[in-house]
Amino acid sequence: MASERARTMREGRRKAQFAKFRLVQLNLVPLVDTFVAIVFFSLTAATVGELAPILNGVELPETKVGLPAHQELTLGVSSRPQSIVFNGRSIMSASAAASAVSNIPEQPLVVPQLYAVMKASADSIRQATGIGQNESINRPLAIQGDRSMRYDLLQRLLQTARMAGFQKINLQVRRATEQGSAPTVTM
Repeated sequence: MASERARTMREGRRKAQFAKFRLVQLNLVPLVDTFVAIVFFSLTAATVGELAPILNGVELPETKVGLPAHQELTLGVSSRPQSIVFNGRSIMSASAAASAVSNIPEQPLVVPQLYAVMKASADSIRQATGIGQNESINRPLAIQGDRSMRYDLLQRLLQTARMAGFQKINLQVRRATEQGSAPTVTM
């Protein structure tokens, strides 16, 4: 009887001692479901996104590399009709931009009329984000150039955008696929 009682006490102490090591059952199904949903939505949002619209009259060149173009400020050079368009607003004709004389002596490639519009836009972005007047802005600018655009005009547009304060300048093209053209991409 005493040994029976001692054995029961020993078993009680042993159960109490190892109770902290008992496995807790955890239902992992909701955790896995949540993880799958997060992965699905992040991949969907990353691949779909809000694509940049192609300006009227711009026929983009094609490429097989690059990332999808997201909504951003756009500077377009259209061939039908020939014009320079900034954020959907026609600024000047492409021939006038190509022959414009710079009003900044040390920057002969700057297009003055386009520079004024882009500088005003960059200044409003600077004011909204609270950065200094002479600092470059971090907002991307996409250039949509018609495939027939001359490279000297592209060079002038790039220099004008840089002088206005745009740091991130992307060239947009149409992605070439086996079946033909696909959505716009940024180079």
